[in-house]
Amino acid sequence: MRVGLAQNAWTFDNEFGRLKGTEDSTPQLIEIPMYLRMAKRFAIETDKRLLAKAVWALGVKGLRSVHKHKQRLKRGEFFPPFLYLSVINSCNLRCQGCWVDVGAKQHKIELDAANRTIEQAKAMGNSFFGILGGEPFMHKELLDLFEAHPDVYFQVFTNGHFITDEVAARLRKCGNVTPLISVEGSEIISDTRRGRDGVLNQTIAGIEAAVRNKLLVGVCTSVCKSNIDDLVRDKWVDRLIEMGVMYTWFHIYRPVGPEPNPQLALSSEEQRRVRQFVVDTRATKPIIVIDAYHDDAGNALCPAVTGFTHHVGPWGDIEPCPVIQLATESIHDSKPLKETFNESGFLRDFRELTAQNTRGCVIMERPDLLLELADKHGARDTTARGKVMEELRNVEPRRSQYQPGDEIPERSFVYRWAKKYAFNDFGTYGKHYQESQYRDPDQQPPKSSAGQPDSQLPVLN
Repeated sequence: MRVGLAQNAWTFDNEFGRLKGTEDSTPQLIEIPMYLRMAKRFAIETDKRLLAKAVWALGVKGLRSVHKHKQRLKRGEFFPPFLYLSVINSCNLRCQGCWVDVGAKQHKIELDAANRTIEQAKAMGNSFFGILGGEPFMHKELLDLFEAHPDVYFQVFTNGHFITDEVAARLRKCGNVTPLISVEGSEIISDTRRGRDGVLNQTIAGIEAAVRNKLLVGVCTSVCKSNIDDLVRDKWVDRLIEMGVMYTWFHIYRPVGPEPNPQLALSSEEQRRVRQFVVDTRATKPIIVIDAYHDDAGNALCPAVTGFTHHVGPWGDIEPCPVIQLATESIHDSKPLKETFNESGFLRDFRELTAQNTRGCVIMERPDLLLELADKHGARDTTARGKVMEELRNVEPRRSQYQPGDEIPERSFVYRWAKKYAFNDFGTYGKHYQESQYRDPDQQPPKSSAGQPDSQLPVLN
């Protein structure tokens, strides 16, 4: 297995190539050999103990947590089956479009508070937690957190710069962690996107250390105009497979935060291109491809609106999702999480109001709804900079994953089955969505660009 990546080999062919295969091919016959290759990769290239823990904690127990979520909804109760925790605001990079206060004084969720939160979620049947930052590995007790909960599974969103062989070996010993390492393009694009020189080489070094230690390694990309031609292509996915990466995740760039850089946002056509690429890659390449924005039929959804997941920020605030930095409750409140999630009027109204108006991303399409909710519930700005309301007023509405009439269903029978059971809208849009209230951002007159901040990203040496 070749995991090395010579510096002089890090080039891209800018011609966009579509995946081979046609819509009238028989998917099952085409996919079976591919899934056998994927199974062989997992069996040979990863630690068997880690693979078994992933299958049990993330697979079996993860499906059970979704089942419990469905049962709760039938009883009129609510608790998200998956939680994301941003454990620290600090980061060594300054990425375009970042919504986190990475330049503010460091603040982190203390280990005791994180443990309490996870224990309360485990009591509700949860077995999977996403760990974000800032840069999570800057939290000095992060590995202690993983070791304290061997019965659940963690996915760490990281730039990979702090994953040394020593750290990777300790993660392998834990056995319940998968690093999801972000790559944002070629060397020049990465440096520009992430506000620092030499970012890509350090990230690749982190990937190599994780692969050497036989971790289940993922690579994610926030797809934008500057990297779509480099990374949304077969050649990039093939490179990931060569390196020993087991799964990949293509996010859509969201122009939010203090420096949103809206010029990087994808057009509707480009977003459809990414969706088609994801669907095709799932059916043809021996690598898992994650997305969080569509069901099996290609209908758009938002995991926060469906109640699939909510987010806890570095200060402990309970938010709808990482990019919506508004809250009325906190993990530090005296009320148990079970009661907080079940009784929060702000979170309930967020899910219902958003679902009435769009199947897409509310912060991209309807920031006015968030301002309305904040005013109704007295929601606080959960940032250190204290300018979220102003930022929302300055957002230029644009289409997100919701592309009415252009839905692209899953080609892969495995993904279709998995999504039908475990990743759908759980009846949310069927109950609340009102087509008459949808405003297509592509059909709306643009707002004035006055007041939109220009990017002045520093290059750190």
